[in-house]
Amino acid sequence: MSENNQNLQNNETPEVDYSEQKRIRIEKLETLCKEGHNPYELVKYPVDNDSVNIKENYDALEGKTVVVAGRLMSKRIMGKASFCDIQDGRGRIQSYVSKSDIGEEEYNAFKKLDIGDIVGITGVVFKTKVGEISIHASELILLSKSLNVLPEKFHGLKDQEMRYRQRYVDLIVNPEVKDTFIKRSQIIKEIRNFLDNKGYLEVDTPVLHTLEIGAAARPFVTHHNTLDIDMYLRIETELYLKRLIVGGFDRVYEVGRIFRNEGMDVKHNPEFTSIEMYQAYTDYHGMMDLVEELYTMLTKKVCGKDVISYQGTEINMASPWKRLTMAESVKLYAGVDYYDWKTDEEARACAKAHHVEVEDNAAKGKVLAEFFDAYVEEKLIQPTFIYDYPVEISPLAKRKASEPEFTERFEFFIYAREMGNAFSELNDPIDQRKRFEKQVAEKRAQGANAQVDEDFINALEYGMPPTGGLGIGVDRLVMLLTDSYSIRDVLLFPTMKPLDSAKNGSDNA
Repeated sequence: MSENNQNLQNNETPEVDYSEQKRIRIEKLETLCKEGHNPYELVKYPVDNDSVNIKENYDALEGKTVVVAGRLMSKRIMGKASFCDIQDGRGRIQSYVSKSDIGEEEYNAFKKLDIGDIVGITGVVFKTKVGEISIHASELILLSKSLNVLPEKFHGLKDQEMRYRQRYVDLIVNPEVKDTFIKRSQIIKEIRNFLDNKGYLEVDTPVLHTLEIGAAARPFVTHHNTLDIDMYLRIETELYLKRLIVGGFDRVYEVGRIFRNEGMDVKHNPEFTSIEMYQAYTDYHGMMDLVEELYTMLTKKVCGKDVISYQGTEINMASPWKRLTMAESVKLYAGVDYYDWKTDEEARACAKAHHVEVEDNAAKGKVLAEFFDAYVEEKLIQPTFIYDYPVEISPLAKRKASEPEFTERFEFFIYAREMGNAFSELNDPIDQRKRFEKQVAEKRAQGANAQVDEDFINALEYGMPPTGGLGIGVDRLVMLLTDSYSIRDVLLFPTMKPLDSAKNGSDNA
């Protein structure tokens, strides 16, 4: 038994000198070019079929000639006839290659091909003796030479960080990864269809802003050379979308890339995708109904059932979802009743007694939110709406007429993760200005250059109808429906430290 085979039996990765293999491949390329066979000069190839279509429609295609192309993933040389597998954009298919069919020169060239090379095959569809649908090649041509060596086939690309850095290799050798991103595309397409069918208009709003607004997230800063001003990458799409509601678009949404200059972990990436939608003449209860309908539809479409498994936990996505006010949830899970607090001091004392950290001047609403973070969020495994948020943590939501210390805001949680945020939108320009000014003052105290968005206030002064608004984190939704542990697993190219800095410390994300 060879040493490499022995290593494989022991589940050890065999030592491979990739640099030497690359050198050999470069020499092969040079030889090909000298012989007048530059594998990069072909500009197109007449592909007319693919692996999945051939297998799904074998009865109609048996005995017919097809033209396919893909990456050579295996090769089994057996004298004058051989088998190989190619991987195209949809899957893999086997080809039978014989010297008598393609000619001696072409067959010898085929034997010199490397795993990873891109090839084109013309041939007849048939089944082998063991019943495998295959292509009997009459022509096999090298379309592009692979100079880098694919990871060893028994072990694949397993290093998690390298998989994120070299997603192109990850997609080649780990087919299930491609399935995740196909589902991601399907999810976004279905959301668009859902909203379009309800009369929403998809729009685009600016990514570059001239103001650092007062919202909690830190922005990325850049500089516009022509205008000679600093600009900020957007941390939300909300204020521009609501300007469109003022302008007379009653239902709008945007699938947008968002940028936040903050930490990275399994749930956060500095750039991510959100979908925000705004609907005139509805409130946050109407947006709850919209969320529930959307998510149950998506689960059925993408997963084919209502009950899914996420990281080993069963999640029932079917309607109806549980709905609790924030005060009700804190009473349920922490045994603390917000309505027993008569003053802010009593609330802070209660927090201290329950070992909940709050600021020295925290108001009752802020204390309630800290109790929620400490006691409730981790319990919200099944889909749950938490609504009626304190005004102190909801600067853009409308106050409840019956309880002005609360706002008509909700967040919804699945697997103890916040999945989206919604409001009955604040349309009182005087109240909005006061909240902006308070928020900006707090941000400036932390060293930020935040400013009140006067143009947005001006828009509200023209009158905005009662409006429901909703923001959904697309990446967390995709994580849920593809059973992906980390946000990096659902981003094709997640943010990474440059390799030089990664060598000097951990990646932290």
